[in-house]
Amino acid sequence: MTTAPATLLEAASAVLAAGAPAAKTAAAGFAAALVESGAALGAAGDYVPPLEPARPDRPLLAPPKDVPRRRLGSEAGRVALLHAIAHIEFNAIDLAFDMAARFAGAVDALGLDARAFAVDWIGVGADEARHFAMVAARLEALGAAYGELPAHDGLWEAARKTAENLAARLAVAPLILEARGLDVTPDMIEKLGAAGDTESAAILKVIYEDEIGHVACGERWFRKVCEAKGLEPAEAFHDLKRDYFSGVLKPPFNHAARDKAGLPRAFYEPH
Repeated sequence: MTTAPATLLEAASAVLAAGAPAAKTAAAGFAAALVESGAALGAAGDYVPPLEPARPDRPLLAPPKDVPRRRLGSEAGRVALLHAIAHIEFNAIDLAFDMAARFAGAVDALGLDARAFAVDWIGVGADEARHFAMVAARLEALGAAYGELPAHDGLWEAARKTAENLAARLAVAPLILEARGLDVTPDMIEKLGAAGDTESAAILKVIYEDEIGHVACGERWFRKVCEAKGLEPAEAFHDLKRDYFSGVLKPPFNHAARDKAGLPRAFYEPH
């Protein structure tokens, strides 16, 4: 019989070791419950998670060009969109728990509060697990299921590139990739509503509001890490973006949401 995790870092590692969606979301919920119980952090730095978390056999991973297009005028198009969102949220569970497990030691080494760091990212991961469950349930209501369509691995590729650098992970995952979600989600919500799919639109609204808080969490910890290292945050962000992110930050930007998250405009406006 497997012993249940007793510390926050053990619980975060258990999420990464769970492959099946139901097991991963359950492990995320257990980790959040441990936070509520006041559990200890565990030995920060003693455990380094594997570069690849456990995953289900499906969906099949394919180049972005081979992933189904998302034309929202048809139910098939909406299913394709929701499947892509489910895949993003599933990856985001692992990204958040990997953040806690992989970098708590680095946070501690900087003289920052490693338990507070882990608590924040476990909270983000629990949100992502809830988001995934919502989208997966909506797919089932439409006669589909997560894993039926191919998906791409771009989100976890960013995790691989930043696995050795805490500041880079914070810059790329929440402050570039998740912030981009703030830019594009309102348009998806509007189009789903126009197509009459108010149920899916309502789910995306919940995700959108929560993601503002996730970007805020990333910005807060990025600033703390920069201060501990004696770095100017905006300058450090642009240096890390150049070194660890191959894409381009393209407008239009959702200034209202980014401002609400506390993301400085100097991070993403022309530099």
